[in-house]
Amino acid sequence: MVTMTDYAGPTPTWCPGCGNFTILSALKEALVELEIEPHRVVMVSGIGQAGKLPHYIKGNVLNVLHGRTLPAAIGAKIVNPELILIAIGGDGDGYGEGGNHFIHTTRRNHDITYLVHNNQVYGLTKGQASPTSDQGFVTKTTPQGAPTPFNPIAIAIATDATFVARGFTGYQKHLASLIKLGIRHKGFALIDILQPCVSFNQKNTNSWYRERVYKLEEESDYEPSDKLVAFAKAQEWGDRIPIGVIYRQDRVTFEEQLPALSKGPLVIQKVKPKRIEKLLNELL
Repeated sequence: MVTMTDYAGPTPTWCPGCGNFTILSALKEALVELEIEPHRVVMVSGIGQAGKLPHYIKGNVLNVLHGRTLPAAIGAKIVNPELILIAIGGDGDGYGEGGNHFIHTTRRNHDITYLVHNNQVYGLTKGQASPTSDQGFVTKTTPQGAPTPFNPIAIAIATDATFVARGFTGYQKHLASLIKLGIRHKGFALIDILQPCVSFNQKNTNSWYRERVYKLEEESDYEPSDKLVAFAKAQEWGDRIPIGVIYRQDRVTFEEQLPALSKGPLVIQKVKPKRIEKLLNELL
């Protein structure tokens, strides 16, 4: 039986009141409820406050360069598809430096769950505007106001994602349920998480979100398999912000299409150097 103790890690060093604490707790809750042992989990993260999350939870961890979270997670998943791959990053790490990787990971449908801590600001480097900062948001790098923000939900749907959800750190149980659905989903699962930065974003605060977010599952007529309706929901921002599963579909994963994996994970296959001897000889 898996318990919360199995995932206990060091005490986090985030700012008091940071939404990252809730994301950490929600992730632990999801893994425990799914009865997934820590040795089966690989967490890959980049740079930033979000990238520190794997330091505070037991499991296999790989920290990589800023914006390069997804390529490393893809490599680990291909080598051993039996592992539970959880990529973790922030809005700057994932949508700025890693924006190109995000788009192509989505369209190829790698079997990875991607948790993006979206606080709409660069928190670790002291408050610069991020790709998701609201238009007009004034920071050290945008004294005249930030430009039109990047819309990860709309981009994911447009690139034929198979699971697109948004959570909010003010609702831990709801967030944990979304993470569970994302892990269970066969394919790339984006969970964009609205996570207030108490130090450097005084606009998009916890109370600001609570006045605006609403749960899609409470709308009895909402159907996340309708791509056009989901795309319309992705445009909602301001007075009303939807959270929950925004879009979902079934599609073959990238890993299922790899001939090299037809005989099982690469890590258990025997290495046969002679198979590439002909190729090597051609290069000599």
